[in-house]
Amino acid sequence: MEIRIKYFTDQIERLRYIDGKSDWIDLRAAEEVPMKAGEFKLIPLGIGLALPKGYEAHVVPRSSTFLKFGILQANSMGVIDESYCGDGDQWFFPALAMRDTVIRVNDRICQFRIMQHQPSLCFLEAEALGEKNRGGFGSTGVQ
Repeated sequence: MEIRIKYFTDQIERLRYIDGKSDWIDLRAAEEVPMKAGEFKLIPLGIGLALPKGYEAHVVPRSSTFLKFGILQANSMGVIDESYCGDGDQWFFPALAMRDTVIRVNDRICQFRIMQHQPSLCFLEAEALGEKNRGGFGSTGVQ
């Protein structure tokens, strides 16, 4: 599948897969962003994509983002649909700083994958589900 990409800066590395590791693709900070503990900022990612009709991008932090930078993704997971594809529609990472930090140009702070939209669903109301109970919330244990 070919997808058109616009780079908003020449300062970041171009998108690429890391062969053999994952089908998620890393995204990088497009500018330096200093943050104080408790501060919220939108970190520009320096790209925009023209996703195909029927597809969306799921954007989440990398596993090391909190450890390295002390930031959380404020909306937990970002969903970018195919309508966000104009020439000015740059992607951003909504960050909440838990400690003073500096995000530098080219720091890998999040990742994304492209998914097909969920099919249309019809919910059927029922008195009972007729399945075995798993044990309730948190019942799978610690290990």
